[in-house]
Amino acid sequence: MKRGLVRKFWIGATLLIIVLTAFAAGRNLIHAFKIRSQIRVLEREKALYEEKIARDSALIEQLKQDDFLEQYAREHFHMQRKGEKVYIIK
Repeated sequence: MKRGLVRKFWIGATLLIIVLTAFAAGRNLIHAFKIRSQIRVLEREKALYEEKIARDSALIEQLKQDDFLEQYAREHFHMQRKGEKVYIIK
């Protein structure tokens, strides 16, 4: 009788350990998938920002030229010289 009780205890303990291990492993897998998806999103954002940096760097190089700087200021900031009339047509 005692032997059967001890055997049932060890079977129950083993099953409990297996269930807890499976639960912990499942949570770790879910966490890993979430982290991978976040990494993909951040890599897309990184590529977007690198592209924006390249465009802005090219604009900065162009703005170093006086002719382009004047044209840019007139178009984007509606600047004008004294005595000059500017008509904005949209």
